[in-house]
Amino acid sequence: MFDRPALVSHARDTIARGSKSFAAASHLFDRATRERVWLLYAWCRVCDDIADAQELGGELGDQSGAAERLATIRRLTDLALAGLPTGRPEFDAFAVVVQECGITRSMAEDVIAGFALDAADWTPRSEADLLRYCFHVAGAVGVMMAVVMGVAPDDEDTLDRACDLGLAFQLGNIARDVAEDDRAGRCYLPAEWLAEADIPPGEQFRPLHRAALVGAVARMCRLAEDYERSARVGAARLGFRQRWAVLSAAGIYGAIARKVAAAGPRAWDRRVSTSGRAKLGFVAAALLRALPGAAPREASRPALSRRELHALAVARPAAALRPGAASPAE
Repeated sequence: MFDRPALVSHARDTIARGSKSFAAASHLFDRATRERVWLLYAWCRVCDDIADAQELGGELGDQSGAAERLATIRRLTDLALAGLPTGRPEFDAFAVVVQECGITRSMAEDVIAGFALDAADWTPRSEADLLRYCFHVAGAVGVMMAVVMGVAPDDEDTLDRACDLGLAFQLGNIARDVAEDDRAGRCYLPAEWLAEADIPPGEQFRPLHRAALVGAVARMCRLAEDYERSARVGAARLGFRQRWAVLSAAGIYGAIARKVAAAGPRAWDRRVSTSGRAKLGFVAAALLRALPGAAPREASRPALSRRELHALAVARPAAALRPGAASPAE
């Protein structure tokens, strides 16, 4: 029904244009895993682009019509989960990887719930809210990636660790993109954090609040490092090539949060990125850590795990959340 080679080719081109870092790390996988990772990425990328009215993760477009865009994502994903053609190669790619790897409807719905939060113009009130959002838009993707890599769906702790890596990535992305989100009228810094820092809502970029903003973002970067350390424990349970790829990605993306924290008030003068030379260094360092016998450092579990965040989502679905709504932890 599906032209798999054509879908793989399209997905390869998508990841090459949409994420040079992820594309580079994906080449460390064996061929079968690499192709499935590309297919899954293509779906994640197009869902994000549809939700944000953007192209390949660029500047956010006109945010009107968010509910209709979300409905499109749901409709096409439902077709893909049923194994039916969608007319869109990215959703057909998802249909293929669902059939080959056993990705479930629940896993897909966890991701789509993140787009629903944005469509509801939702903002986090507490740290738990922030982590729940990161779970939907990145941690849940980490779970699907782990399944694609061969992790058993009932290996709960390893799936938790895979989710932790997604949480770390997203926390770093939010820290890097605070200025960009502010221009789009969004803020993912918890309202409670801003209140503790005496920053009035919507005024985080006023010069008199810059020092306090730096402190709040540094807090987010520390949280990202906690989740990254936890994720490295799970990576040690993967096969060698999967382990190498995941540890490479952890180094490359983890550097974002560390560079933002180190830059302080200059963090948003220009977009933080990782140079090609630095990426090669992370890949080389990951190779040493991936070698047999190279045990990871023990890491305590962060405050909230995948299963706890999923429980929060079930208890308080995205449709019930609006700006200023009570925290789901309350």
